[in-house]
Amino acid sequence: MKDKRIYMAVLALLLSATAMRAQQSQLNGIFADVKQHTTLGGYIIGQATATDQKDKDVKSDMQLRLVRLYIDGKVKDVQYKLQMQMNGVGRDTKENSPRIVDAWAEWQRYSFVRVKFGQFKRAFTFENPMNPWDLGAGSFSQLTTKLAGFSDRVGEHASNGRDMGLQVQGDVLPVGTARRPLFHYQLGVFNGQGINHGDQNSHKDVMGGLYVQPMPHLQVAFFGWDGDFVKDGVTVQRDRWAVGAKYDGSIKARAEYAQSRGRKVGTDADGNAAAVGANHADAWYASVGVPVNDALTLWGRYDVYRDTKQWNSTRALYGLTADYYFTKNLKLQANYSYCHDRAANAAGQDGDFNTFDLQLYVRF
Repeated sequence: MKDKRIYMAVLALLLSATAMRAQQSQLNGIFADVKQHTTLGGYIIGQATATDQKDKDVKSDMQLRLVRLYIDGKVKDVQYKLQMQMNGVGRDTKENSPRIVDAWAEWQRYSFVRVKFGQFKRAFTFENPMNPWDLGAGSFSQLTTKLAGFSDRVGEHASNGRDMGLQVQGDVLPVGTARRPLFHYQLGVFNGQGINHGDQNSHKDVMGGLYVQPMPHLQVAFFGWDGDFVKDGVTVQRDRWAVGAKYDGSIKARAEYAQSRGRKVGTDADGNAAAVGANHADAWYASVGVPVNDALTLWGRYDVYRDTKQWNSTRALYGLTADYYFTKNLKLQANYSYCHDRAANAAGQDGDFNTFDLQLYVRF
């Protein structure tokens, strides 16, 4: 009996050791997988600008437009990303201080349904999810900056088009010999308060997009956004829709139109927080890029924002860009834009001016 107990104890120890070795081997495999499929990188965009706008105190400037560092990778069926950003040269320390812009994980086992959670780009407009390298101009359009959460018209802090949320997306109905998806969908639920901020009420922003690809390189999309925004105890509506088209062949082109319903959070005559401004706004843009050779592409853009959805509030930008790649990770961009701002002119300010800038993009 005693020998049997000893035998059973030894057997239990051996089984336990075997299980521990198997568990350790599994953990080592996971860590090796993480290490193998994780990438550390970043990019820097330097900018030199000059303008002839009479109302501007500083008519020429040099700055770091954008500095980003990121870690991304994939383990099993889960892709993840963490990205930090710093803007500008420090005149506004609150907005220019380093901050997290992306922190998310996405389950990607099936192409027709992927689930993403964390802080990431809002599912609204073609241009918002685009990388600055791929824009074809020195900045995002006014539609994106004002109506997709960069420097949003409602008074939200600078959020680079991102928010905290949960999103489902996928490709469905593959067609043609290349089996391209005829439809792509995105549907997300977000806090509505922008990056690195918790929600201020129980209402969640719901937004999504439906993309149709009727032929190779061409996409048409429809977007919707039902939400609100809270600041200083004031809640304003933020309901929006947009429609756009994008062609991504040898010639690149895209155009979008968006409307917004809801006022802004500002201050009243007594200096108290209040809902201010017009209840409606809209914006549209069109851009075309034509390659000259493998390194050089010329772009043109027409970009309009109307803060009251009336012609007397029109701010129109007419832009030309030369985009030159020395290598895939180094490019120089020259931008020119002419601004015609009717609201500024009506207020006695200089609403007609030219802006030139050079931007150097370095990626590592």
